[in-house]
Amino acid sequence: MNIAQIIAHRDAGVVTCRADHSVAEAVALLRARQIGAMPVVDETGAVQGIFSERDVIRCLDELGADALSAPVSDAMTSPPVTASPQMSEPEALGLMTMRRIRHLPVVENGRMIDFVSIGDLVKAHIDQIEQEASEMRNYIRSA
Repeated sequence: MNIAQIIAHRDAGVVTCRADHSVAEAVALLRARQIGAMPVVDETGAVQGIFSERDVIRCLDELGADALSAPVSDAMTSPPVTASPQMSEPEALGLMTMRRIRHLPVVENGRMIDFVSIGDLVKAHIDQIEQEASEMRNYIRSA
């Protein structure tokens, strides 16, 4: 299974922010949408970085209370680690494990088309295992 198959039936609409937003604005968006990270994109849709809960903690540690007024560009993780739609689910999981990250923008032709989390990939993996087990049980019953 590849990333394109995982994202094929999802609703479009990735929550994003801009590098010139304040950290406070970005934190409010994370909270309102109940998400842990979001891509930071420019006006063309190109991914400039990832803004996550970890970035908030690091920024607070470095800047103290001034962190909330800092631009997202000062806090985000950049350059972003990305995936292509053709990347396999095991490759993406391996990349996330190796880089110690939980989110990957899916980029095609320089533009982000989706955003996947480690949870999305693990769910797809479990679904695939369950489907294979069901097919095996059906095969055994029919024999």
